[in-house]
Amino acid sequence: MNDRLPYLRNKTAKLTTSPGVYLMKEKTGKIIYIGKAKNLHKRVSSYFRVNAEHLPKVEKMIAHVWDYDFIVTDSEYEALILECSLIKQHQPHYNILLKDDKGYSYIHLSEEDYPRITVAKHKTETGEYLGVYTSGFVAKSAVEEVNAVFGLPTCHKKFPQCFGKTRPCLNYYIKRCMGLCQGNISQEEYQERIMQAVAYLKNGSQASLERMYSEMEQAAEHLEFEKAAVLRDRIKAIEKASASQKILDNQFRNTDIIALIENQQTVFISVLIYREGRLQDKQHFSFADPAEDAVLDAFVLQFYQENQNFPEMILLEQELSEITVQRLAELAGKQVKIIMPKRGNGLKLVHLAKQNAAEYLALQENRTGKEMLAVEALGKLLGMAKTPNYIESYDISNLASETMVAGMVVFENGRPLKKAYRRFSIKENNMQNDYACMQEVIRRRLSHLHEEDSAFSRMPDLILLDGGKGHVNAVAPIVQELAPEIALFGMVKDSKHRTRAIATGDREIQVSGEAFHLITRIQDEVHHYAISYLHQKHKKQTLISDLTQVQGIGEKTAQKLMLYFKTRDALWKADSAELQKAGIPQKTAENLYIYLHGKQE
Repeated sequence: MNDRLPYLRNKTAKLTTSPGVYLMKEKTGKIIYIGKAKNLHKRVSSYFRVNAEHLPKVEKMIAHVWDYDFIVTDSEYEALILECSLIKQHQPHYNILLKDDKGYSYIHLSEEDYPRITVAKHKTETGEYLGVYTSGFVAKSAVEEVNAVFGLPTCHKKFPQCFGKTRPCLNYYIKRCMGLCQGNISQEEYQERIMQAVAYLKNGSQASLERMYSEMEQAAEHLEFEKAAVLRDRIKAIEKASASQKILDNQFRNTDIIALIENQQTVFISVLIYREGRLQDKQHFSFADPAEDAVLDAFVLQFYQENQNFPEMILLEQELSEITVQRLAELAGKQVKIIMPKRGNGLKLVHLAKQNAAEYLALQENRTGKEMLAVEALGKLLGMAKTPNYIESYDISNLASETMVAGMVVFENGRPLKKAYRRFSIKENNMQNDYACMQEVIRRRLSHLHEEDSAFSRMPDLILLDGGKGHVNAVAPIVQELAPEIALFGMVKDSKHRTRAIATGDREIQVSGEAFHLITRIQDEVHHYAISYLHQKHKKQTLISDLTQVQGIGEKTAQKLMLYFKTRDALWKADSAELQKAGIPQKTAENLYIYLHGKQE
């Protein structure tokens, strides 16, 4: 809770309704967040109003706000440009910040009689450098490909000193190297091949193919069949390498694909950059505690602020604001196509970028990318404002009215959190009534929500009931009363007890893909957990019923015995003296011993 909120509310009450930029500051005067607004009064007031419901990352930022400044502009678009400039200048903690901390890679053409093409981290040697490449993986892949396509040596031999002194290596026999070490290739021929390789790296496969096709035809016309055959083989090698790289078709040859995934603390963004139908670069960014409302808009503006290599098209999973699109066009000096694909290859590319982002987030969370994607997909399917990273699921299990129990399982970031599982014995309902039993369990669980030392103190993002619309409608008033922030849904099964859909209070939502597999796993887990507890308790109840057949033992004494010995086997192995230690008289202990061993016989 921020003690400065009354002051901040009073200051904001007098704020102008003009467009502008606001600068949130902590107690030291340091700027911690910069935002823009079409209406400064309305936007800034939203942070400080009474009983405001903010996302956790925004709450965290507000807790540190001591004061704020503002700058009025003539339009929201001017506010956007000013916001970008101020963020770059002040680097506020809670804004999206593109920090360059991973270094660069270059492709190095050495300066020697027989040049080599290699990857370099720094410009420390003489020769020509291509790049920079912000992805070391892309630079390495490009070097491996060009060396293989043009048969360039990748060994550590010195040329021409090593000509003819050793046998060629394996690469020569599998046609990945020209065999320069045998001394059968002139320096002029080698230099020509190096020039073609550099042109291939600079201009892409398509331009290289067109040039080589022309050279091959000329060689054939001049009856230089050996040269034509070499060019033919090189063309095939390029086509093979290009085919393995081409994920895009011609519709998306010069395209950036951007996707994000987030948890409560961190946002991961992946950018795949394709030029001439090839993966030219891939970049990943992570941001801790961003308080942005529109994270993707903020990222895109910063990413392209100084980018001179604008694509023809940008593929995204969500829409950008109109002023962001306007600003991008101004930065690019042309209209950039911005597409949110719903099907086809475009959608596959967005999924590919998202999968990349998910894998990086999964590494940080010690999870798999599939788990992270499944949780996010479930949140989107249910229309939740934030990803449901902490999910509780409940199921009722009973044998008529004789034994009634409930199981609660917890999934955190898409994976079972078994230490948080809980079991409930139904206490308030004596008759078989799944709705009433579920109401009892949820009320008992949520009543402990604000007890700091309770195992139930953590607030779930989502509660899933094993049941349909009836279960959701029965429990909804209790959730609304005790914890309205929690999303509530049901899990519906088909006639074969398999997951079919998600239930709201009045309809069903069809589930597919990653979300379906996660829901199925949760539903199976909670069902098995509740059933196992039912069987365990039923066996205990049957034993207690058996014990009451012994003279001197009633139901309370039987329960005392079970509490003391824990298991049926421990009770059966006890002699008369050990039975008395449970707090029963000697005569009763002797009767019980005779009864138990009589039953064994």
